[in-house]
Amino acid sequence: MPRWDLSLDELESYAPELAEPAGFDEFWEQTLAATRAHELAASFAAVDSELTAIETLEVTFAGFGGHPIHGWLHLPAGLEPGRRLPGVVQFQGYGGGRGLVHEHVLWGLAGYAHLVMDNRGQGSGWTAGDTADPVGSGPSQPGFMTRGITDCREHYYRRLFADAVRAVDALRAHARVDPDRIAVAGGSQGGAMSLAVSALAPGVSAALIDVPFLCHIARGIELADSDPYAEVTRYLRVHRTHEQALATLSFFEGVSFARRAQVPALFSVGLMDTICPPSTVYAAYNAYAGPKEIAVYHENDHEGGGPVHEVRKLRWLRTLFGRP
Repeated sequence: MPRWDLSLDELESYAPELAEPAGFDEFWEQTLAATRAHELAASFAAVDSELTAIETLEVTFAGFGGHPIHGWLHLPAGLEPGRRLPGVVQFQGYGGGRGLVHEHVLWGLAGYAHLVMDNRGQGSGWTAGDTADPVGSGPSQPGFMTRGITDCREHYYRRLFADAVRAVDALRAHARVDPDRIAVAGGSQGGAMSLAVSALAPGVSAALIDVPFLCHIARGIELADSDPYAEVTRYLRVHRTHEQALATLSFFEGVSFARRAQVPALFSVGLMDTICPPSTVYAAYNAYAGPKEIAVYHENDHEGGGPVHEVRKLRWLRTLFGRP
């Protein structure tokens, strides 16, 4: 398909002045304080995965509301006693979960302590999950974008982003992990989570943010004609509460998190992306306050750089952290 968003020259200078909701910082301070009022209770149990190059542990920790959140922790097999590894917390895309043990092992095979976090209530789209979301919501479209859309305190992404911060806490608590070398990584929804956690979690040292969702949300809703943004469009065709919906979603705006994030970050963007329009990615990238670079994939849609970009991420993180 032809490019349909702004030209690359326009994207490189695209920095919309997005207003932030009053109380944005207080909202997240209170959310995380309430979440951390519950004991982390991180547990790690050995799993027989049939894999020999890595060891896998079943992870459970308390997320938002003290709800149990699951994940996998992959460690290189045969670690010498006392050795501590840099860590990567991997966040999954929309509709996905942690998957089966063998599905997401790249960072573990590269020598990192690799925590794959499950998404509460997801994991029935493209890869399996095992974490429930015990919180209900008012009327909503199928999907997650409009769950709790009338009140930021009830919105789904409040819970998911708080879970993601606690995943960093859980990985840093493991005896095999160097707490001063923790990266977060993810694409699309996982990219949005990585961006948010970069701003919210003090234990993060680097961020890998691929084709991120939930950036310049109002523009995404206007431009994208496919889900997840289209869920909001369909909802508003019935409820006609445009300003209310945007007011709620503004508390989960990636541009606002980007303004607060200070750690080195590697972004990626596909210039033909119809799910997360390139201008929404650049709105966050250009607002990002820390050291940053972006990999541009001119002919790619939402897959971005795919396996080619995985190699770039491995090299980029090794340059930052040293060899695991």
